[in-house]
Amino acid sequence: MTRLAGKVALITGAGNGMGRAASLLFASEGARVVVADAAEEGGNATVDAVRAAGGDAAFVKVDVSDEAQVQAMIACATDTYGALHVIYNNAGIFPADDGGTTETPVPTWDRVMDVNLKGVWLGCKHAIPAMLDSGGGSIVNVASFVALMGAATAQIAYTASKGGVLSMTREIAVEYARRGIRANSLCPGPIDTPLLAELMSDPEWARRRLGHIPMGRPGRAEELAQAALFLASDDSSFMTGSALVVDGGITAAYVTPES
Repeated sequence: MTRLAGKVALITGAGNGMGRAASLLFASEGARVVVADAAEEGGNATVDAVRAAGGDAAFVKVDVSDEAQVQAMIACATDTYGALHVIYNNAGIFPADDGGTTETPVPTWDRVMDVNLKGVWLGCKHAIPAMLDSGGGSIVNVASFVALMGAATAQIAYTASKGGVLSMTREIAVEYARRGIRANSLCPGPIDTPLLAELMSDPEWARRRLGHIPMGRPGRAEELAQAALFLASDDSSFMTGSALVVDGGITAAYVTPES
C-alpha cells in the first residue's frame, strides 16, 4: 500500500531541487501532484519526469508572494483533482546580497520575507479551506536549521524568515489540531540543489558551511524528500507543531565561530 494513495499533494518550488525530488517521490507513493513553480520550464520538466515514471501531475505557475496567484494555485488543485490533502510549502529564495544586519538592503529583506514567510502563510491560508473540504490533511512547511541556531555566515533576512516559518507553523498546528489538519516544519541543513551549488561557488562560503556538518557532506534532495513524505503521510499521524531536523548533525554539534 503506497503511503499517499488517493491523496492530492501540492508542492511549491517544485521546478527543481528539493521540490522536484518530492514531486517524484510523492507521485511514486500514489499522490496526484500539483507542481507549482514560478518558472514554467522547470515546472513542466518536473511534470514530464513524474509522468514518465508513471505518475499523475499537473503544473501551475505561481509567485507565492502574490495572493491572487496562490488562490489560483489552490483552485488548480481542486479543479484538476477534486481535493487537496497535502501542501508542501517548499518555495524559497536566498539572494546573494542577504548578508549582515547592517549591510542587507531593505528591498532584499522585503523580497525574502514576501517569498519565504508571506508565501508560506498564503499557501496555508488558502490551502486550509480546501483541505477542510477534503476531510483534513497535512501541511509541511520548509523552515531551516538556521531557525534553531545562528548561521555560520551572515544571512539576516533568510534566517529571520525561516524562524518565522517555524513559529507560524506551530500556531497553525494548534489552531487546526482538532479539525483534522496537521502542520509541521521541516528544518534541512545544506542540501545539494542548484541553489546550494551557486552558493558553493564561493570557496570561503563553502569552507565555512561544509566544515560545520558533522557528516562532512551536504544532504541530497532525495533524503529531504523522504522526510517530507513522512510528515505528509499518515506515518506521522500523531505529529503536529513539530520541527523535523534533517541537517547531517549540524544542530547537534558545538563549534566556534572561527571554525
